Amino acid sequence: MFFFFFLRALPKVAQYMADVLEDSRDKVQENLLANGVDLVTYITRFQWDMAKYPIKQSLKNISEIISKQATQIDNDLKARASAYNNLKGNLQNLERKNAGSLLTRSLADIVKKEDFVLDSEYLITMLVVVPKTGYTDWQKTYETLAEMVVPRSTKLLFEDNDSGLFSVTLFRKAVDDFKHKARENKFTVRDFQYNEEEMKADKEEMTRLSTDKKKQFGPLVRWLKVNFSEAFIAWIHIKALRVFVESVLRYGLPVNFQAMLLQPNKKNMKKLREVLYDLYKHLDSSAAIIDASMDIPGLNLSQQEYYPYVYYKIDCNLLDFKV
Repeated sequence: MFFFFFLRALPKVAQYMADVLEDSRDKVQENLLANGVDLVTYITRFQWDMAKYPIKQSLKNISEIISKQATQIDNDLKARASAYNNLKGNLQNLERKNAGSLLTRSLADIVKKEDFVLDSEYLITMLVVVPKTGYTDWQKTYETLAEMVVPRSTKLLFEDNDSGLFSVTLFRKAVDDFKHKARENKFTVRDFQYNEEEMKADKEEMTRLSTDKKKQFGPLVRWLKVNFSEAFIAWIHIKALRVFVESVLRYGLPVNFQAMLLQPNKKNMKKLREVLYDLYKHLDSSAAIIDASMDIPGLNLSQQEYYPYVYYKIDCNLLDFKV
């Protein structure tokens, strides 16, 4: 069970590192290290860690040590990712409110107090989004969209690529009629009330979330680096265990075999398989050379090809890892 835990944990930690380093994804591989070195270097210099996994203990005990470690990393990742994602999501929601079209975005950072008639019993200032192609029509018609619109009260406050935000002042009892006529003329009245306390609270909330995100970022990246390293190291120990156990099961006791690392390039893979088969076919005559890329009806190669020698693949490109 522990092997499958690490199959899940490794790519999840690696992928979450990429998610967290959203502005530096090219640096992700630089942070995916094992014992401070790149993954290939660690594998080629691999030595069994006697302190973490004492060989005097049984295989069952060693597997339980690794299983507990896997479970802890997986649970910690879920908790840390949930907390950071919630914080990040809340911040993005606020940022999204302050971006986009004038038809939907928050207007709090655009308007000023002096743009409004405030604390009036009879007058109110409305905000209207007008397409750029409709500026002339707006200037010609806004005073007649309803009765009791204050003449010459409109003012262009802001514009984006498509539209402009205009203010206009009118009597409160004309608001409904004004909205209806504006809609008929393809002018969009935004429902907005100037409230300094609410606007201040939103800005403070965004500042707080941004600050909290920065505070969590550094410790989270350090945790991901440390625990990716721990998970990868444990995974390679699992590979070593599997090679040992499978070799004993195949070739029996006393132990008389040697594990080797081979790193061929892709174009030499077929040739290497042929050479290895010729060297070791006498160990298991039932194992024939099978090209895993061939689709042979009725033959299921499952997850692991079978050869006359014990073979396990180690894929260091963990962002494309297939679980």
